[in-house]
This record gives sequence, C-alpha cells and structure tokens, in this order.
Amino acid sequence: MLKRFSANYMAILFLLDGLLYQAALWIAPLLTDRGVLATPGLHLQLGLCWLLAFLVLDVYNPSKGIRWSQEGQRVFMASVLAGLMLAGLLYLSGGVLPRGVFIVQIGIAAVLIWGYRIVLRLWHRWRRLRQERTHGVNRILVLGAGDIGVNFAREFINASWPGLELAGFLDDEPVRDPTAPEPLPGIGILGTISSVTGVVKGYRIRSIVIALPRWEYSRIARLISELSELPVNVHVVPDYFDTAFFNFTVDTLGGIPVIGLREPAIDGFQRVVKRVVDLLLGALLVVCAAPLLAVVAAAIWLEDRGPVFYWTDRVGENREPFRMLKLRSMRVGAEALQEDVNETDEAGNVIHKQRDDPRVTRVGRFIRKYSVDELPNLWNVLKGEMSLVGPRPELPWLVDKYKPWQLKRFAVPQGMTGWWQVTGRSDKPMHLHTEDDIYYIQNHSLWLDLQIMWRTIAVVVRGRGAY
Repeated sequence: MLKRFSANYMAILFLLDGLLYQAALWIAPLLTDRGVLATPGLHLQLGLCWLLAFLVLDVYNPSKGIRWSQEGQRVFMASVLAGLMLAGLLYLSGGVLPRGVFIVQIGIAAVLIWGYRIVLRLWHRWRRLRQERTHGVNRILVLGAGDIGVNFAREFINASWPGLELAGFLDDEPVRDPTAPEPLPGIGILGTISSVTGVVKGYRIRSIVIALPRWEYSRIARLISELSELPVNVHVVPDYFDTAFFNFTVDTLGGIPVIGLREPAIDGFQRVVKRVVDLLLGALLVVCAAPLLAVVAAAIWLEDRGPVFYWTDRVGENREPFRMLKLRSMRVGAEALQEDVNETDEAGNVIHKQRDDPRVTRVGRFIRKYSVDELPNLWNVLKGEMSLVGPRPELPWLVDKYKPWQLKRFAVPQGMTGWWQVTGRSDKPMHLHTEDDIYYIQNHSLWLDLQIMWRTIAVVVRGRGAY
C-alpha cells in the first residue's frame, strides 16, 4: 500500500516538475523581451538536464521525510544544477541562450516547482483534516510497541506520508520496560494484540504493520493467517533494525520473497555521480591550493629541516588498507611516542587526539587548526582511495579497538570531511564515537555531500574544533 501510494505520488511530482521546468523556458524570454527562443532541440536538452539534476539531488526519494523549507532548498539547487548543465551542453553544441533568459528561467522554474509543491502539501493537510472529520482517514495500526514498532512509527512520522495516519499500537505489555524507547507523543497503546479484530473495526483501520521480534515467528505466522479474514493490508517489519545493515532490498527468488541485507550503502548511479564530483572538484582544489601548499611546505622544512610530507597507514572502504598523504604536523619520529601520549575516557576508550599533544610542531599547530595539513589528501581522492566527503580514514590500531557496530563506518568511501567534522570536529571527547558517521551513511545523497562541503568551509575558516 505504501509503495503504491508513494509511487503514484512521486509520478505526479515527476510529471508536474517536468512540465513546469519546460514552461519556464517559454516564459523567461517573454519576460526579458527576447521573444520565443525555445526550440524542440533546446527543450530536449533541458529535459535531459532537468531529469539528471533532480535525480542526482534526490528530489524524488519518498522515503526521506523533509520539511517544506528543505524541499525548497533542494528544488532550487536542482534547478541551478540543471541550468548549469544546460549551459555546458549549449557551449559544447554551439547553441545560444541569452544570459538574462538563462538566469530568469532558473528562477521561474524554482519558484513554480516549489510553489506548487507547497500548495500540494497544504492540499494534503486540508484533505487529511477533512477525512478526520468524516472518519475517512487512512489509518495504520502497529502490532508491537517494542523497539521495532517504535522505530517504525518514528520513521513513519518523520517521513510525513500525506493522506496516511498512525492510529496507534497494540501490545501485550501496556506497562513498558523503562529501558525501552519512550512512547511517541500522541501515539498510544490501543489494546492487546489479541483484540486486533475489535480495534480494526472500532478505529476503521485500513493497514496493519506487524512489528514483533523474530523469536515470535510462529505468532507472526498465526497473525498473518488471522488477519487475512479482515479487509486490511498487512505488512511485516523484519527484525533487523539494529543498525547492522543500511540498505534492504525485497525481491523474489523462484516465487519466494527474499530480503537482501548487505546491499552496498552507495551503489550504482549515486556512486558514479560521487566519483565524478570527486574528480572534478578534486582537480580544481589541487590547482587552487598549490600556492598555499608551496608556502606551508617551505615553513615546515625551515622549522626543523625534516620531511614536508607524511605518509600514514589508514583503513579505507571495506576495511582496505591504504597510504594517506598529509603535510607533516608533528616532529620526526612522533609515531614511536604514540603509546606515551595516549589518553582514555571514563569508559576506557582511547582518545586519539589530545589538545596539547607535545609532539605537534609550531607550524603543525597552525596547519592543524585550519586543516591545511589535510590538503594532500586530494592525491588520495584523485586516486580513488578516498572521497571528498565520507567518514575520516582511521588508523589501523584504532580500528582494532572498534566494537562490531563501529565497523559499519567502512561501508562507504572514506572522506576528507564528513558529518561529524562539521558538527563537532575534534571537540568530541571520544574519537571512537561513530554515530555521526552512521548517520551520514544512512542518509547519504549528493545533496548531503554538498551541504557538508559548504559547511566545511565555514568550520575550517573559523578553525573551530580542530587541534
């Protein structure tokens, strides 16, 4: 039911976005006194650019609930990206589009698309309120108020599905374990699981989600059989939401439904786009940073006449080892003193970075504060060993101390900057604290990468949280 609903909703958005983006190409010349400049060939090129830009920036992913302001930012960036790609195509093909028309077209497209999406959101809200008054809302009931059910309900609410409402839970233990997640505000337990028939009729439930632990498999099978007699859609949430896996796939093998668990976190089209961005921006950054690197390299050499660059062993994607290049910020032989300066937190976990590490040189303290020492990482990015954005590559001896759940950070390319770098950098007390890296992997998109790169600029310029 959710899949069918989301597919129809996304199809409507896709069609309207395309029509309005093409309409903007007709309107822009009229507003700039240029007459009608659009040709079938130009419309075709614009359509291809629009499709690619909106897919790249994840505008049509219904599984990620976003606020209207976030949707507006994403639509605007996609419109700009489509316009830039069109400009590139016109340049290569020898086509011409006046600059004024080009800029106005992007603005009109963004306003039209975002405007109708706001109207669509308001319409869905009005329809939901109307359905609630007439008891016609499409209500969903969750069987099981444990971790699985609460996690599902939280994700469902965050996704803000238009036209759907979470009615509540059924659970055999109304008094919840104090260590379990708190019940969601406004979403209560309506009764026991055995009372499902009465609750379905009393609350006019249309869909049921079974969210029971895997050791209750036999009970789940009985429930599926019992619910087949009721006029409701039935869904089962697999008991795999322990962050052990990031991507699920549901498929059939010889007519038997199967769930894929260890699917790549970044795969296919997204991986290709990420690599293209790494190559283009990486090459540009190398050119721009070359003068600064030359000056800093001279300062490092003049301080102690030691080597300028420093090769360090790191662990990359899929736990593959590689050699990462940095500017040397510590005195020669600093690695041999690692055990002498190690500190641990209250839980006994090693804190990798200390604020007053005696091994850091004067120049090193400056280049660390502004992350200049990491600019040579661009070499690893161009080689494909790293990405511009991703979890930071870790030292092998620290990886050896990881708990099993922390190893999931190696499911994606390791990066020069990442989510925890722009939200805390080294200010975080535990270097082994990787929840932010897990968040990045679970929510990865090109849009998130662009946000992280933009926020990295401000963080680096202020020199916040780095030492």
